[in-house]
This record gives sequence, C-alpha cells and structure tokens, in this order.
Amino acid sequence: MSSSEHRSETIALCKELLSFGSAVVFDSQNRSGALASAIKPLDRNMKIAGPAFTCVCEPGDNLTLHAALKMAQPGDVLVCDAMGATEQGMFGDVMASCGLGRGLAGLVTDGGVRDRLTIIDVGFPVFAGNVCMQGTVKEVLGPVNQPITLGGVLVRPGDLIIGDEDGIVVVAAETAQTVLEACRKRSAKEAETISAFSDGRTPWDVNDLGGYLRAKGVAVNF
Repeated sequence: MSSSEHRSETIALCKELLSFGSAVVFDSQNRSGALASAIKPLDRNMKIAGPAFTCVCEPGDNLTLHAALKMAQPGDVLVCDAMGATEQGMFGDVMASCGLGRGLAGLVTDGGVRDRLTIIDVGFPVFAGNVCMQGTVKEVLGPVNQPITLGGVLVRPGDLIIGDEDGIVVVAAETAQTVLEACRKRSAKEAETISAFSDGRTPWDVNDLGGYLRAKGVAVNF
C-alpha cells in the first residue's frame, strides 16, 4: 500500500470512528483517551476527525502554530499544546480561513482562541480551552510534530483525533482498527438494549443492575 493510500484509509477510519461519537469511542477503548473536559468546540455542531499534527507554543506566542499550519497535510488535525495559557487568542478567523483553504480538519488546543463567531462562519472546526481577545507575539519556535501531552493525554503525530460536542478523544494509531471494531459491537449492543425499553423495562432490568448489590449481600426488593 502506498503512503497516499494508507493516508486515505486512515482518514476514512477517522470519519467512521466519528460517526459513533466521541463517548462511544472513549468507552470502546477501555474508557481512555479523553482530553480534559475544558477543551470544547466553539460551536456545539462542530465535529473533528483526523490524524494529529502536533506542536507546542510558548504562552503568549503563536509562531509555532503558524509553522504547523504551513507544514500540516490536508486532513490533519492541528493539536497545539499552549501550556495551558488560556488568556490569549492564539488562533483567529484569519488562521481558520487558511486552515480551511489548506484542507486541514481543524484545531485542538488547551489555549485560548479569538474571533469565535467568525471562525464559526468560516466553518473550520476549533476545540479550545478558552475564548480570549488578547493577541500573541511571534518570537519562539517550539517543537513541531513531536509527541506532546495535551489535556492529560499523550498525543503522538498520526494518532487519531475524534471530537464532537462531548469533547475530544485520542485513539492510538496502532489500535485504531481494534477500537473501530469495538465501536461497531458496542453500537449494535446499545441499539438492542434501547429497543428493549419499548415494553417499559429500564436499564436496571435489562442490565440486571441489582446484581451488583446482590453480589455485595444487599437485598433488592424491586
């Protein structure tokens, strides 16, 4: 398989994972990979899926993010460690327009961004730690496309980034196919469970939640 074919396959896999929703992906990989809940989309309808292109920006400086914007390939998700500096607008509508033009899949950062409404109008998915009007300088070039830790999760270049209104989950590239199969099985099982509620039963009945109490010696009378 050529590199371009492999990349196309990876992006298609990302999109299929996204179709299940970030919460199902999280559950399907043993409840792991969720970024800190403070990192949220600028608009609830924004969704994001693609391989990670990582960078690290010094607080108050967005030069490295500009470099990443130049270097990333179509379909990539920019994943920027801003060292938790949320009182800055390190990304705005001009950069969003550039990202859209370059075919990137979006931005995920623990830092702040600005121009929220116009970014939404542009249609470039952005998940950020805050919205702040203050600008940044361009003085320090940090690491690009190296492993980083963002929102408490290790993110390596090429790892899969899946996000929707529930938040962002990271899937290791080497486990992505296994996670996808687990998502398919979990989704099918949930559909069966939901259909069982049509006769008035509850999750307590269908999943025998009382069994957890009986196992502890607690009597269940309902």
